[in-house]
Amino acid sequence: MANSGTYNFNPPLGQLTLNAFSRIGVKRTSILAEHMENAWMESNLLQADWSADGITWWSVELITQALTQGVATYSVPANIISVLDVYISNGSSNRLIFPFSRTDYASLAEPNTQGFPTVFWYDRALSPSLTLWPVPDSNATYTMSYYAYTQQQDATFRQGGNAAIPYWWLDAYTADLAHRLSRHHAPALEAVRKQDKIDAYGKACKQVEPEQMFITAGLSGYYR
Repeated sequence: MANSGTYNFNPPLGQLTLNAFSRIGVKRTSILAEHMENAWMESNLLQADWSADGITWWSVELITQALTQGVATYSVPANIISVLDVYISNGSSNRLIFPFSRTDYASLAEPNTQGFPTVFWYDRALSPSLTLWPVPDSNATYTMSYYAYTQQQDATFRQGGNAAIPYWWLDAYTADLAHRLSRHHAPALEAVRKQDKIDAYGKACKQVEPEQMFITAGLSGYYR
């Protein structure tokens, strides 16, 4: 038996949507403009929900920002959902820095102290920003780099566009969309479609970035 030898399965969003409608008993020949308007809205709300639920690994980007002596706060692109690892380079080495809260920043006695930044405050406003402390000094040319996961690209049915998701998330996307569409067009199937969505999403979530796990024994004394 010959295998296909190809790895091209990536149906356009329109085909995923037709399959989602089929899962709730809506045949292709009965789909109207109203159906597709609901599908467009729900597919984009689905992506917003996934972004709020946790890290969408495929949307993680590395962003680099040159730092200026005496400047503490730097704008973050509006499509950033959340900042992950942040590190500072002084031209010869990198140093990972750590987050602290709005309260931590507000409690600093000398927020304008200059030096090699060691912590950052990520202000998740509508116009997000990163504030560093200590504030970059003039002892080196500093660069800040950070990994962040971004908003997913808009779901669109025009010109055969695809959903911006990896192969192993296609079923979860379709199952979630079918559940959402059942609320509009097949309420009696909503409970069934919800369970299907939960199962598919849970399976897709098992695919995470590989990393080492360290277990360290506590060697300090124990007293009652």
